[in-house]
Amino acid sequence: MARQPAIIAFDDDRCIASGDMVDVATRVKQTLSAQPHARILIFDIDTSHPVEIDFRGSIADVTARLRESLTQDSARAAEPTPRGPGRPKLGVVAREITLLPRHWDWLAAQSGGASVTLRKMIDDARRTTSVQDYQRGLQEAVHRFMSAMAGDKPRYEDALRALYANDGVRFHALIADWPCDVRRHVERLTSDLFRVTQDTKRA
Repeated sequence: MARQPAIIAFDDDRCIASGDMVDVATRVKQTLSAQPHARILIFDIDTSHPVEIDFRGSIADVTARLRESLTQDSARAAEPTPRGPGRPKLGVVAREITLLPRHWDWLAAQSGGASVTLRKMIDDARRTTSVQDYQRGLQEAVHRFMSAMAGDKPRYEDALRALYANDGVRFHALIADWPCDVRRHVERLTSDLFRVTQDTKRA
């Protein structure tokens, strides 16, 4: 079976377990057996998307269903993508672009000529966009978790504003007195975000 998705489970503000899905599900099932009315929330550990698990039956029932589902998911992911006839077209593709005369003049004056310069400009733009997309994805994961677990916590709205302003110092100060397990997971989720932000500023 392929590597299981990593998840994290909370009972109110207390982290029950984190790690592989089957291991966390086992711990959650044990908690539910002892406390049937426990308020359990489970998240993908990186994206903070909610995770739904069928806890009916015994621990063996729960883990058997999960393993079967994970095996099916792995099999579907391993299926080859159908290809059309022939081989893919490789190499440079020539297409027409329209620029003003001053743009062509500037391109012609660049080292390597117009084509090389345009390719470099596009690669630079793609790298910048990739970093921005990565930062946006991290912010969304933090926001998703915070709205589920910390919407009633003090200074929640201020912390969100600091999150989207990429102000790590203020953000950490605002969440300092949140429940320990919630705060630690938020800090884990934001560690890459604020590091990438600082690296981008230095660049």
